[in-house]
Amino acid sequence: MKNTNPIGLFDSGIGGTTIWQEIHNLMPNEDTLFLADQKNAPYGTQTKEAILALSHKNVQYLVDQGCKLVVVACNTATTNAIDELRATFAIPIIGIEPAIKPASLLTKTSTIGVLATKGTITSDLFTSKLKLYPNVKIIEQIGYNLVTLIEAGQLHSQEMKELLQLYLLPMVEQGMDTLVLGCTHYPYLTPIIRTILPADIHIIDSGEAVAKRTQSVLKEHHLLTTSTQLGHAIFYTNIDPASLQAFAPHEVQVQQIEF
Repeated sequence: MKNTNPIGLFDSGIGGTTIWQEIHNLMPNEDTLFLADQKNAPYGTQTKEAILALSHKNVQYLVDQGCKLVVVACNTATTNAIDELRATFAIPIIGIEPAIKPASLLTKTSTIGVLATKGTITSDLFTSKLKLYPNVKIIEQIGYNLVTLIEAGQLHSQEMKELLQLYLLPMVEQGMDTLVLGCTHYPYLTPIIRTILPADIHIIDSGEAVAKRTQSVLKEHHLLTTSTQLGHAIFYTNIDPASLQAFAPHEVQVQQIEF
């Protein structure tokens, strides 16, 4: 594998672009391929078997494009499929998990909230991670319909605000002082969430940590690019590219493909 090969990322849709942005910010000279499986979004409502099959298909596509490493830019896919993906493919695969560890270090009330999809919260991996923090009260909340609204371009709709109030305010009443965004779509909701939560509540996600982990693994495998040129990015989707294009950098043209 050459260090000039691209980094691959996939998600069920728009959310993974938040991870792509963090990786691009940290390693701007790396070429990247981002794959959005929007035809099958959201993954959070799929069965474990379906998530496994879709994740395998996505990684195989990125491997076929010559990617030197793949980032599973989807919490649901990570918590349901990461072990199987690593056992199947030879290249390094980076997963994403809700940022419970940094939240547990940050909280002063020993109470944190986790807003995530059903697929993440009900996964065995997520459940096992919760057991590592017996001294922290972790309030789990499934973000029903949030991904669907984001994918549909309803980010700033009244329905979105009402759902967020419904999900978040009970956590505040229970003493939450740190909120973990456990889906890569959810960082796009941060400005709205800020208007709902008290100003002293911390909001954290996994993006920066995932970018640093990706850089570290590339170094370990001697796969960091030596190019001094700005990296080239390609975004792929399997539906009309308009929705993804709205979240892509202006210089990146989204391509619609069959996969």
